[in-house]
Amino acid sequence: MTHALGTRLLLVDDDLKLCRLIREYLEGLGYSVTTAHTGPDGLHAAFHAEFDAVILDVMLPKMDGFEVLRQLRAKSDVPVLMLTGLGDEADRIVGLEIGADDYLPKTFSTRELLARLRAVIRRSKITAVKRAATSDDSASEEVVVGGVRVKPASREVEVEGKAVVMTAVEFDLLLALAKAAGRVKTRERLLLEVADRDFETFDRSIDVHISSIRRKLGDDPKSPAYIQTLRGVGYMMRKPGTELPE
Repeated sequence: MTHALGTRLLLVDDDLKLCRLIREYLEGLGYSVTTAHTGPDGLHAAFHAEFDAVILDVMLPKMDGFEVLRQLRAKSDVPVLMLTGLGDEADRIVGLEIGADDYLPKTFSTRELLARLRAVIRRSKITAVKRAATSDDSASEEVVVGGVRVKPASREVEVEGKAVVMTAVEFDLLLALAKAAGRVKTRERLLLEVADRDFETFDRSIDVHISSIRRKLGDDPKSPAYIQTLRGVGYMMRKPGTELPE
């Protein structure tokens, strides 16, 4: 369980009543909560203080949540939990592709909000540990599959020599697939390696993350050159010239 004491959160939402309710609930559990009510104010707060996670509404005055997230991701990998008014599928996909770590419809219960927050914060800490672990050992060696080059030490990806920006989850997924190029990775195996199994929300959005990775690699989902989906099994990073398994 994630310990709340000392955990700093930024809540960006123009619904003052909702902000007050969320703030009172989370502060009662030991979290420190800073609030902002417009997109620019939220972005300013995120850039001028350290936070363990950001709760970000999609519909904001002056600058919507998607634009806030785009600008935030250009400088920070702080975990972001997005709030959507109607739980719109399109909003969910856009948010995840831009770099949100999870999403939550505004019909959420406080218990669900707390569970999602704990999950994205825990995932971020695991990613930080993985990053530190790969900085000094053989795990930091580059992995090259065809035109894709994955650099664990710097967490950078290149496709045909051009840099491609990946979110933390996308990078970890791609690295896991690249290391096992030519072999099928089941969803369960990926969850163990990338999300430590307990991230139920990641399990539900894994297809969206894979879709986003493909788009960034320039991969055609109907005839993929890099990542192949095997229905009911999992995913495989294809080596050049590798035929699909029977």
